[in-house]
Amino acid sequence: MGVKEIFILSDTSIEGAKSLPLITQRFFSPPLDLSHYDYLIFTSKRGVDAIDRITNKWKRLPAFAVGEATARRIEELGGKVVEVSSGYGEDLAKRVIQSGQKGGYLVIRPKEVVTQVADILHSYGIEAEEAILYETLCQECGKLQKPPQGSVIIFSSPSTVRCFLECFGWDESYKAVAIGYKTARALPPFIQAYIPPSPTFQACVELAKKL
Repeated sequence: MGVKEIFILSDTSIEGAKSLPLITQRFFSPPLDLSHYDYLIFTSKRGVDAIDRITNKWKRLPAFAVGEATARRIEELGGKVVEVSSGYGEDLAKRVIQSGQKGGYLVIRPKEVVTQVADILHSYGIEAEEAILYETLCQECGKLQKPPQGSVIIFSSPSTVRCFLECFGWDESYKAVAIGYKTARALPPFIQAYIPPSPTFQACVELAKKL
């Protein structure tokens, strides 16, 4: 008996899985003077959308991107990518450090983060400031349909763990795939999480098909 259905808790569309967007964003519009910075650091593709709502001057600054999806969004909107990390914040900070690029960095981030990229950079003597441009919120549960029994649920962030459990609880017939180890750690101990070899949705779906 095969897997009935695979759900990605994101608005991302991947063949072989259904999209169940559990989270949404509230964007902020603070004054943003980019003249003091030489590089931007994006910790998600939502950050790219957030800054683009405020100013188009960000496109003049070379950017470091966490993951391929964020890099694609930067380029789609006309920005310049100088380095792409894996989907982990620690690797993003590492890429910035190893690049050896001198100057001021601005980290574009949400209100709550799993990894404090700016703090890591500060510990290496790198000048980095932060701009909090959005926050992540749960969708209204009443608008969402609970996945059927036997489904594989792909958690894309710690926020999706919180929102899913708040809306639906957990059915013992479900199986859980977490996009990375920090998302896996956000799951309660009674839920076994499977983690793909790389932190991408495609890798998550391929793993889910095997469960």
